[in-house]
Amino acid sequence: MMRLDRFLCETGFGTRSQVKELLKKGLVTVNGEPVKKPEQKVKETQDVVLCGGKRAVYAAFVYLMLHKPAGVVSATEDAAERTVLDLLDETDRRNVFPVGRLDKDTEGLLLLTDDGELAHRLLSPKKHVDKVYYARVEGQVTREHADRFQEGLDIGEKALTLPSELEILKSGASSEVRVTIREGKFHQIKRMFEAVGCRVVYLKRLSMGTLVLDERLEAGSYRSLTEDEVKELRQFTGLVPEA
Repeated sequence: MMRLDRFLCETGFGTRSQVKELLKKGLVTVNGEPVKKPEQKVKETQDVVLCGGKRAVYAAFVYLMLHKPAGVVSATEDAAERTVLDLLDETDRRNVFPVGRLDKDTEGLLLLTDDGELAHRLLSPKKHVDKVYYARVEGQVTREHADRFQEGLDIGEKALTLPSELEILKSGASSEVRVTIREGKFHQIKRMFEAVGCRVVYLKRLSMGTLVLDERLEAGSYRSLTEDEVKELRQFTGLVPEA
């Protein structure tokens, strides 16, 4: 059971004060009956709550796909820098956090959620979750580089990087590639290319596990995951699909 005003806030109908105004105006019904009391209790998954004729649908967790732009940091707060949470509407910030990090100058897919177990499983080194990136690189990338990526590279860590796939899209003084890695060391892809004498000048994450960046999302914009996307992610990580 949950207070009606909180329920409406968590289903995207505004802040607590905005929701109270909607209730005062008689725009909210519960199971067909008009309700104006914000303290009334509702059953999140059983009661039919309408606000302005639109049904409020409750989900236990929030899942947001963000097309992270360059220039913002993957954090919930930062004293000096703009964060990915600053890109969200106030009503969408409910306890969400970024799953993993993208460098400040890297753009692309970033999942934000309040589902801690899902995040843990996606980030666990033992899971070896595929993360696919597109990169533009200064220097000619060759088949030899792809072989070295597959073998593992020394980037100054205790161990070599795990085997990764390097697909060459364009080779020349400026090359374009697609890279698949299964770990997430600090500045990993940039350091991998430095290890073979090249330099990354642009990096964009395209996918993580089963989740693929919606290219209709402009940099800086976001949307909720579809039911199918959530189901696929939860199955992929070994969690039962959300009811």
